[in-house]
Amino acid sequence: MPGYLTKQEDIAIPGAADLIIRSLLDRQQFSDPLGTAEALGISSAAWPLFGLLWPSGSQLAQRMATRPLNAGERVLEIGCGLALASMVCHRRGVDVTASDCHPLAAAFLLENLRLNGMLPLKYRTGQWGAASAKTAADVQGRFDLIMGSDVLYERDARASLAQFLDRHATESAQIWIVDPDRGNRSAFSKQMAALRFEVAEERLDHPALADVPAYKGRLLVYQRAAAAA
Repeated sequence: MPGYLTKQEDIAIPGAADLIIRSLLDRQQFSDPLGTAEALGISSAAWPLFGLLWPSGSQLAQRMATRPLNAGERVLEIGCGLALASMVCHRRGVDVTASDCHPLAAAFLLENLRLNGMLPLKYRTGQWGAASAKTAADVQGRFDLIMGSDVLYERDARASLAQFLDRHATESAQIWIVDPDRGNRSAFSKQMAALRFEVAEERLDHPALADVPAYKGRLLVYQRAAAAA
């Protein structure tokens, strides 16, 4: 037995068809019998976070449901967790790669694709805060759009995330981050500015509706400034 409990829900995403999602029952779940997550620096308290549905993830999925399609573009989702946004893109025919550092993220993605009758979706290991050796399973190459939700939850004094994004973004790429007003946003934007990325912010606040909880946060869109002549 895996050692954790799950639930299955029908998730409504405005602008897209509903998704059937298997997630962890609650944030009290934990199973790391071989110490795989611990070796990656994932504590027992942080272990279940990948397998929960988060409001910012739903906000990102909703934006990707209505974003215009661009022929030939490559999209990467970082810290994907249950990968709602990647699944929405995949269903629309986008060339998308989901990535996360949690050892169970790929298995949950595979099951959720099966539940929705969808073909396999590209998945890579994506970890920017660790000094672990790179492997063939890690994120490779550059992308035209890199997206993520609620990934600014920790201080990152070494600018690991900004450097990861710089390494995997094409020169003209956009980077979309949905942030629920975390306190690390300003420091992250300064780190991105040092790498020539300018930011535009859009508030995503809305009150509680019939079946939709209230949300406060913003969409951060980063793009490289033109190089000096």
